[in-house]
Amino acid sequence: MSLNTEQVQAFLQTLQDPEAGVALLEAGRVRQLTVEGNAVTLDLELGYPVQSRLPEMRDWLAEQLRQIGADPVKVELRWAVTAHAVQSGLRLMPGVRNIIAVASGKGGVGKSTTAANLALALAAEGARVGVLDADIYGPSQPTMLGISGQPRSNDGATMVPLEAHGLQVNSIGFLVDPETPMVWRGPMVTQALEQLLRKTQWNDLDYLVVDMPPGTGDIQLTLSQKVPVTGAVIVTTPQDIALIDARRGLKMFEKVGIPILGVVENMSMHVCSQCGHTEPIFGEGGGQRMAQDYDIPWLGGLPLALAIREHADSGRPSVVAEPDGAEARAYRAIARRLAGRVAMRARDMTSRFPSIVVQNT
Repeated sequence: MSLNTEQVQAFLQTLQDPEAGVALLEAGRVRQLTVEGNAVTLDLELGYPVQSRLPEMRDWLAEQLRQIGADPVKVELRWAVTAHAVQSGLRLMPGVRNIIAVASGKGGVGKSTTAANLALALAAEGARVGVLDADIYGPSQPTMLGISGQPRSNDGATMVPLEAHGLQVNSIGFLVDPETPMVWRGPMVTQALEQLLRKTQWNDLDYLVVDMPPGTGDIQLTLSQKVPVTGAVIVTTPQDIALIDARRGLKMFEKVGIPILGVVENMSMHVCSQCGHTEPIFGEGGGQRMAQDYDIPWLGGLPLALAIREHADSGRPSVVAEPDGAEARAYRAIARRLAGRVAMRARDMTSRFPSIVVQNT
């Protein structure tokens, strides 16, 4: 019996990306589907970067179609990142399709290391990625990404971001002496953040990863109220004291209308560098329980490994220092799940509507 288009469409609706954990057709779209007898030709565009896995996913998808009798099968698989909806009343920033805030309720949970590696992992999958270091009081991205110097200005009003490992980067750390304490009150800090964000000439970014400072203070409120954020990632450790603060951060984003894209549990398991023995020294499963309690995606756990710290201190985070290592593979898997969650958000339509200006006539 020959296949028909409706059968194939219904089957495609049941398939999930085996790694990103999202439905293929929710996070992408069929550009073309032709069914002639049992011959199937499929052109599928995913909404998130998966450059390293395209051949594997193409073969997997063709094999899935053969299981329902398709033969021959021709699959064209591609990806493209589009802009997605942000808070009501805000418009997208020029040169940036999606802003992802990486946040934690408290310091010391490895948020900045996670932000840097996730940004690098998205770039490794083919996306155009930037990093904004929003921790005005304690900027760490210049050290972690091994970059120094000052952004140049071509017009005296805006800054060209510095580049490191294929990322566009800006930080207050580029503009002040590293040993100078930032003794600024809240309004000055929020003004500095807005200038860093809006006065930087971000160039055609699929994702701008914002490394947030810990807590739920002025900077977080400024970002959530004035900056078009696609979604937030909550970084925590398994221990109860970190989870308490992480839940506060999650609630803050919910109150201001920023969706939570998922939870990342850092330091899930200590890995001995000598024997490889693993031990949950900060507890077990806290991040997963938090994700279940609030019905938000669980993006994955990361180990407490000496190599991650050494790579970050050296200015070459794990994703670039050891791209085939276990730690880099973990970051890349989480980054793909994160990008998949972004792709499932509603698309931004503001660019399709003209600006209306009322003038006295």
